[in-house]
Amino acid sequence: MSHKNYLFTSESVTEGHPDKMCDQISDAIVDAIFAKEAELQKQGYVDAQGHRADVNNVRCAIETFTTTGTIVVMGEVRTEAYVDVQQIVRDTVAKIGYTRAKYGFDAETCGVMNLIHSQSPDIAQGVDGTFARANEDEIDKIGAGDQGMMFGYASDETDVLMPMPIYLAHRLAERLAFMRKSGSLTYLRPDGKTQVTVRYEDDKPVEVTAIVVSTQHAADVALSQVREDMIEHVIRPVLDEVGIKWDDATIYVNPTGRFVVGGPMGDTGLTGRKIIVDTYGGMGRHGGGCFSGKDPTKVDRSAAYAARWVAKNVVAAGLAHRCEIELAYAIGIPQPLSIMADTFGTAEVDDDIIEKAVEKVFDLRPGAIIRDLKLRRPIYQKTAAYGHFGRKDPDFTWENTDRVDELKKAVAELQ
Repeated sequence: MSHKNYLFTSESVTEGHPDKMCDQISDAIVDAIFAKEAELQKQGYVDAQGHRADVNNVRCAIETFTTTGTIVVMGEVRTEAYVDVQQIVRDTVAKIGYTRAKYGFDAETCGVMNLIHSQSPDIAQGVDGTFARANEDEIDKIGAGDQGMMFGYASDETDVLMPMPIYLAHRLAERLAFMRKSGSLTYLRPDGKTQVTVRYEDDKPVEVTAIVVSTQHAADVALSQVREDMIEHVIRPVLDEVGIKWDDATIYVNPTGRFVVGGPMGDTGLTGRKIIVDTYGGMGRHGGGCFSGKDPTKVDRSAAYAARWVAKNVVAAGLAHRCEIELAYAIGIPQPLSIMADTFGTAEVDDDIIEKAVEKVFDLRPGAIIRDLKLRRPIYQKTAAYGHFGRKDPDFTWENTDRVDELKKAVAELQ
């Protein structure tokens, strides 16, 4: 193994960042559709054309755009459920905290345009298994929602097996939002960003060298007060709990000197524009597709979750200190085209053995991923801020290390 010394930086954003607002709105609509479809299915609902309500038939690809005073929702869905898109948008924005015009955005008075339409039949026929052979099982009848490659990553440098820079950036962003929502710092507003630089020695994190916190604030608060409060109530609690050295870190708080205009008034927002914030902060690769607004037949989402699940189990099993998994799919085809494991020279066994063990232990067809990770549930809005990975929440099933023993056994049998 080659030892390396370097600095690595990752960023996070709060839920009031305009791009993150859009992610949360898109996922709130997905959640509402799944919840309503499940309710109708339980009631045995059948429409006038004979279509039955069934969560297995739900398809969503929802994008959101926002700018000053306006939110536009667009995309494609297939569902028997009716959901009030206007109300979902306003409720989501209010929950984020944009409830007064002086914050730059108001959930009650903003314009909301709904441009959602039905899913393309050309896409549907591939995903629905139109080409499935008669002898294929039900899982094989669910094809990948699109072509593409997806990555998952895990590292043993934190207890949740995430890279230290993105882990700390997310925790700082969460803490910043907590201080606002709790009323502890009444001048804080919803928009904000954090950034953390970590120094590595021999590929291990040893020290935080730089921290950036930018937070939207009321116009009448002094920068000196904001800086003092950010260090005392945001930075110190997070860094002290982790226990990593940060005494000599360079700290920047609102580097421009003022951050009053924020949210959609300060910048436009769009679903899927914070994919590195959503994943590993740049430490692991990303296939390019975003997660939010998509049902789990879209492998951009489900296979990326599965790749994280696989990588985390490899590291949790002690097979490697770091692991990156790549999966590739073709639209309409259930079986992955390729499975790659890269342990960056940190593995106890050859990477090809790990790849073979992964193929034995994990069924990575989209239908199996949806089944095993229980992805047809209204769980997505909370994934859309502070990262999709490294969260201690039972609904984040892809964080489970439930295949460790099977992986160890498979590796032993292959050696």
